[in-house]
Amino acid sequence: MKKFLAVTAAAALLAVGATAAQAETRQERGEARLAEMLDGFQTTGESLNCISAMRSNRIEVIPYVGIVYDDGDTIYVARATRPEMLRDSDVPVFERFSSQLCNSDVMRTVDRHNTSFTGVLFLEDFVPYTRVEEAQGG
Repeated sequence: MKKFLAVTAAAALLAVGATAAQAETRQERGEARLAEMLDGFQTTGESLNCISAMRSNRIEVIPYVGIVYDDGDTIYVARATRPEMLRDSDVPVFERFSSQLCNSDVMRTVDRHNTSFTGVLFLEDFVPYTRVEEAQGG
């Protein structure tokens, strides 16, 4: 009987732990993913309305946060003004008028499964983060 109670108590503790892990919000998971991407980078300079984004394949969506453009040694982060509008199943469609990506461009979202319109996306300014040079040991 004592062994049964111990096993039951352990199972209950595991269930509580699993529930706490699942309680993390989608936005918190997105922020954690962004933090991982920015590891080794620091913000530099002022935010920008537009960035030169020649390669669309370097644009990554962080659901419930915003978009990231990786330009090699610089990563640009533009947060969504309403991050709840940028869900996991949404794909942003940018109607660009030049090689630059601007926060004033027309941006909408469509569902990745049935391509139906799901909303309009508004971005804040692009914040540049550059790779931190590691100090040379000597």
